[in-house]
Amino acid sequence: PETSPGTPAWGGTSAIVSRALRLISEGVLDKGTVDDLAGRLGVGSRQLRRLFLEHLGASPIKVAITHRVHFACNLIKETTLPITEIALSSGFASIRQFNHTVRGVCGQSPTNLRRAQHEQAGASQGGLIMRLRYRPPLDWSALIAFLKARAIPGIEEVEDDCYRRTISMGGAGGWIDVRPDKTEPFLAVRIELPGCQNLINVAERVRRIFDLGADPRRINEDLSHNTWLKPFINRRPGLRVPGAWDGFELAVRAVVGEQIADEQITTGGSAHLLARIVRTFGRATGGPTPGLTHLFPTPAELAAADLSKAGVRGQRSEILKSLACAARDGELTFSGVLNLDKAIEGLGSIRGVSQDTAHYIAMRAMGEPDAFPINAVRKAISPHTKISVAKLRQMSEAWRPWRAYAALHLCLAKLKAHADENSMKQHAQAL
Repeated sequence: PETSPGTPAWGGTSAIVSRALRLISEGVLDKGTVDDLAGRLGVGSRQLRRLFLEHLGASPIKVAITHRVHFACNLIKETTLPITEIALSSGFASIRQFNHTVRGVCGQSPTNLRRAQHEQAGASQGGLIMRLRYRPPLDWSALIAFLKARAIPGIEEVEDDCYRRTISMGGAGGWIDVRPDKTEPFLAVRIELPGCQNLINVAERVRRIFDLGADPRRINEDLSHNTWLKPFINRRPGLRVPGAWDGFELAVRAVVGEQIADEQITTGGSAHLLARIVRTFGRATGGPTPGLTHLFPTPAELAAADLSKAGVRGQRSEILKSLACAARDGELTFSGVLNLDKAIEGLGSIRGVSQDTAHYIAMRAMGEPDAFPINAVRKAISPHTKISVAKLRQMSEAWRPWRAYAALHLCLAKLKAHADENSMKQHAQAL
């Protein structure tokens, strides 16, 4: 599981396996069955088992167990957490099951694995530190700049070498601090959270934020076949698509940002409005810095809220209410969708959510690598070329299944336009 690409070509039968792997990493098989997993993917359980054997050489259950064991081994080797807590945090029902499974997969008991580790790292004063590996290269500066420009006050703090935010898992509040290692390809994640039962879910969400499952070499190779995109790929070979800690939180941010843009208010207005929503309806919590003060409100909390108390009125209030109610009632989900079209259809059913916003949410909250907010991309490149939406849509067909990465390359190119005006003009002429 730690070496299988997280964003392969999501088409054909491999797409079903890829989506199943994501659901397994989110813990679907910890409490459910293979039949439940197959149902969420729209296939029969027998077909799903056959596809797993064809593409991975193992059953869904075997993959889920291996995923849990791999996570547990990381905790054994890199932290001083008690073995009992590691078993619970890795999704095992009992210590006996944990010991038996680890011995079967690794050939050693958990205790012997820890004894063989000469250096124990991770349990530090004020939290647990976990290392999450990735396939290099990774463009940390682009990731952190993107997240910093969109940080929600009270929820997130972003510095050049660090991303911090408040988190909620299982009703418990805490926070994370993420930093890149300067010599090795991994991120160091400091976690402060009561109990250890949800550590595996915390790790998966952090991987989602920083797109650690991506295989940049494969993505770059596919996109570089396009002569127009190739210079941008060469400039940023480690570009990732920033994800989100929570899909509903990202959707609220996207809707608020779109509404404010439509009203031609400054981009800073979006952050101020989100800050008011957080202060008014979010649960207060302690953080490592004075800037982390609240947890983001849940769908149920916003659905029941009087948004006018935070200065949200009119159409914007109605859209946010509809979004919160759909998420609360399970009509809108941010994981386990069958395909990109289904994701866009579900988001588009919320009145007031445009196609572009739906693609943006699918790209970041759902990890859809082929999502393409076409109007945003056209706006980014329009100062340098008069390309039409129809022409851009036609061109983007050649970028499948990595259109989200192409979109980010083009939008970042806008930021460098003034520094590289001649280059941009040359690319525009190539259209």
